[in-house]
Amino acid sequence: MKKIIVIVLIGLIALGTNFAYAQVKMSNEKRQVVEKELEQVKTDYEKLQSSDQILINKNLTTEIDSIQKTYLKSVEIYEKLLDLRDKNGDTKKLEISWAKIISTLAKRDYETVVKLTDELNKEITKLEASLVVVKKAPVSGTKVTTDNGDFVVNVISADLSNTKVIIDTAATSDCKNDCPVMSLGELAKRSGAFAAINSTYFCPATYPSCSEKKNSFDTLLMNKNKIYFNSDNNVYSSNPVAVFSGTSRFMEKGNEWGRDTSVDAVLMGRPLLVFNGEVKFGGNDDTKESARGNRSFIGASGNTVYIGIVYSATVAEAARVIAKMGIKNAINLDSGGSSAMWSNGKYLAGPGRDLPFGVLLVRR
Repeated sequence: MKKIIVIVLIGLIALGTNFAYAQVKMSNEKRQVVEKELEQVKTDYEKLQSSDQILINKNLTTEIDSIQKTYLKSVEIYEKLLDLRDKNGDTKKLEISWAKIISTLAKRDYETVVKLTDELNKEITKLEASLVVVKKAPVSGTKVTTDNGDFVVNVISADLSNTKVIIDTAATSDCKNDCPVMSLGELAKRSGAFAAINSTYFCPATYPSCSEKKNSFDTLLMNKNKIYFNSDNNVYSSNPVAVFSGTSRFMEKGNEWGRDTSVDAVLMGRPLLVFNGEVKFGGNDDTKESARGNRSFIGASGNTVYIGIVYSATVAEAARVIAKMGIKNAINLDSGGSSAMWSNGKYLAGPGRDLPFGVLLVRR
């Protein structure tokens, strides 16, 4: 194609030169013939240009972009449906709607796919809200009033002078795919914990987007055996990190922390909800974080640690609730089908899906 264009350009230059010469030497009749030939070459060139591979590639790129966007939307919805199944939600009608989306996507009707996914997302949000079940808190069940309304919180607190925060991992070292998982209760029992909460975000094996990183997580932590996970890929991380020993330390960026093993636990998560008593997260474009659900967190004020769940809240709303409770620092944990809270041998929430690790409270 490039060779053809070059040849055409050379032809244009040659004809242009001949035309200039003909203006002096040729008769009017011959000049008109040359002008007509030049116009024809110009027309042929424009036709060639319009069918150029560059234009074809641009059109192809546009279609690929549409396929990618609509595919990602449909996958996101499918993963939400999986979460709803884990909560025992009746997803039959929603799954029929999702199948229609896939059928429409196969027909390359991207505009209709966007419309259908938006409609299905609204129905999913309604079902998510209807499935939020509030259980009585074992230690301090509290109704907290904020500018966004009233919220119920289950929270367990402990003094770090006689309590250790530890992280028990199902794997013994870094794992990138097909990673081992355990229930929160199993993790708590084998470590002798009196309370526990679910992990930070990870990639569930049932999610299509996790097919090559099943049950893996990519954030930094130090487990109860003083082994650091995902250390190399978090050297320059900007995700917040919490460190626990006889007291607590929260940092806005993980790159502020070395790899000290004298502490009890190191946990990186996102987003940072509260820092030094101020709300740090006000929301984003993540549909999973902007939908209402049960929001797990770990927080601390000095030498007091808190693990808990804010019910029927967005992540941003949970941040406001936690700050209103007077908790000085807090990091968001996973939610949805992963939410689980365990105390003294029984689940207070969950059990949720099996986890790559759990955050546990044990006696010193």
